Amino acid sequence: MAKEKIKGSGDYGAKSIQVLEGLDPVRKRPGMYIGGTSTEGLHHLIWEVVNNSIDEAMAGFCNEICIKLLPDNVIEIADNGRGIPVETHPQTKKSTLETVLTILHAGGKFGGEGYKVSGGLHGVGVSVVNALSVWTKAEVHLGGKIWVQEYKRGVPLSKVKPVGKTDRTGTTISFKADPEIFPEIKYSWTKILDYVRQQAYLTKGTKIIVEDRREVLSEKDEYKIRRHGFYFDGGIISFVKFLNRGKEVKNDVPVYVEKTVDDINVEISLQYTDGFKEHLFSFANNIYTVEGGMHVTGFKMALTRVLNDYAKKNNLLKEKDGSMTSDDLREGLTAVISVKLRNPQFEGQTKSKLGNAEVRGIVSSVTLEGLAEYLEKHPANAKAMIEKCLLTVRARIAARAAKDAVLRKGALDGMTLPGKLADCTSRDAQRSELYIVEGDSAGGSAKQGRDRMFQAVLPLRGKLVNVEKTSLDKVVKSDTLKPIIIALGTGIGETFDIKKLRYGKIIIMADADVDGSHIRVLLLTFFYRYFEELISEGHIYIAQPPLYRIQKGKDIRWVYSDEEKDRIVEEFRKKQQVAADKGQAKNKKQQMADGSEEISQDELNEAGGEIEKIAGVTIQRYKGLGEMNPEQLWETTMAPERRKMMQVKIDDAEEADRVFDILMGTDVEPRRRFIQTHAKNVKNLDI
Repeated sequence: MAKEKIKGSGDYGAKSIQVLEGLDPVRKRPGMYIGGTSTEGLHHLIWEVVNNSIDEAMAGFCNEICIKLLPDNVIEIADNGRGIPVETHPQTKKSTLETVLTILHAGGKFGGEGYKVSGGLHGVGVSVVNALSVWTKAEVHLGGKIWVQEYKRGVPLSKVKPVGKTDRTGTTISFKADPEIFPEIKYSWTKILDYVRQQAYLTKGTKIIVEDRREVLSEKDEYKIRRHGFYFDGGIISFVKFLNRGKEVKNDVPVYVEKTVDDINVEISLQYTDGFKEHLFSFANNIYTVEGGMHVTGFKMALTRVLNDYAKKNNLLKEKDGSMTSDDLREGLTAVISVKLRNPQFEGQTKSKLGNAEVRGIVSSVTLEGLAEYLEKHPANAKAMIEKCLLTVRARIAARAAKDAVLRKGALDGMTLPGKLADCTSRDAQRSELYIVEGDSAGGSAKQGRDRMFQAVLPLRGKLVNVEKTSLDKVVKSDTLKPIIIALGTGIGETFDIKKLRYGKIIIMADADVDGSHIRVLLLTFFYRYFEELISEGHIYIAQPPLYRIQKGKDIRWVYSDEEKDRIVEEFRKKQQVAADKGQAKNKKQQMADGSEEISQDELNEAGGEIEKIAGVTIQRYKGLGEMNPEQLWETTMAPERRKMMQVKIDDAEEADRVFDILMGTDVEPRRRFIQTHAKNVKNLDI
């Protein structure tokens, strides 16, 4: 049959199909393997190597791991495990070490007997690290010898060879991430510590040391060393205690359950606090399953059943209260669920949801048995846990009645919006903005200065409730918070629906002083506790009004910090000096003797704020938003093309929760220590 080009195919043929060999696919599409080339992807390289060592620890062959951050962005990770084998691999006919580091999905986790369970992230492992690094070095201590192989961007520079003798076993992987792949190579000490701490809790009895040697002190390879070590005999019990540090706990003895059923190991620890938020962390083979999965479903089913049975059996649950729901048991619950199994199946958008159906029943039965035994052995703790949950039940009933009264004819059902709200004309939620403004004076200026088409303004009235110290039913009755809830349109608590949000941006606008900061914290606490999805989806902002208006002649600058003010004043001084040196300072007919432009008293009165003159520069200090007229407020804080705003994000939800609890919670002592620790960092304090 004669060969001919198919019509319409153009130049598209066999030559158009690119076949990537070895590790080329990784360099071509790194996002497919590490999620992206941002800071998360960069740190993922460390996690891949560390998790290989963790696998050795889970298998019982390793009890010490050391991570070093070295100069020039070099990372070194060493363990005392068995060491990657170096003998010739039967399939590849190359050293097993080279096979593991240069071939995707090669390792002891794909049907072989190397590991019963593995935490290697999606099986790509160290070969991806090798592919995305300028250079990689593997050093294996095995069989009395030290074996070494080096690579350049994934390509071996030589065969695996022995370079010395040793009396230990283990693997050391060193690598330098490739700047051709990663636009910014900057490792976070805090991010690494947080990840390592979590892994140490989940792998009890394993010591993990992190050393920061990036700062070189001399040419003799002397470093300034920062070192942090983790070792937990208590495992996830220690994890729960760590999460609840500084909080009032209900059961001082945390629940701990551990059992292996059908080769699936289940570990659960839980403790109740006096808080209103759930802190549940679930893991499968040490991988954080942020979306939960079958192990979480099984746990919650059992928790609901056991606590209800115990409460009824011991007459703690009255008939009028009905049964406790799964949601009732969430408030104040801190729990860690860890399962280890041979073949985890991950689902969900981020591949972080465990889908193994068999896990649900096993976790449920282990929780039922272990928790029931705990409640019988610790009756005082059991009673405290049940009473905490019953408070939630009663608050739920009261809150539902209050919410029905507040939202029965809510904003989206035709109810009149809050009287203080000056709404925008646009009904496009993506474009609309809601300014929550401190005080009627600033609210009046904002209403006059805004763009009515897309900017709504809601002035705050009355004292803000600290939601950290109150229940949901009181929150929805609050004269200050109720207008915000109605204006948002999403509902609250179990009725919350982000799809009904009326504004794409919710902007907190408060004075740049201590009172304004307090209001911002109260509002952020409110949003974090009851509208966390608004924060995580990027809807909450903080307006940045200027502190100063600096003017010299016709040159006007709006300034947002004291450092910026000093810099601009110095800039004006230098310009004045240059002008004087050139003889251009003769025309002073419209200037004062010190070189300042004449400003009338009427103009000063209208401008508001404190006026100061330094070397020909007029400095106007704003202590409050109410000191700005509508035009100034628009120009500096509300005009989209000129304003400065900070988007509120939650990089670390647990740390955010801890700080909110310290700042706004009922326990005074942690707050006092926090203030003492951070007081020295406060540069300006208005009293």
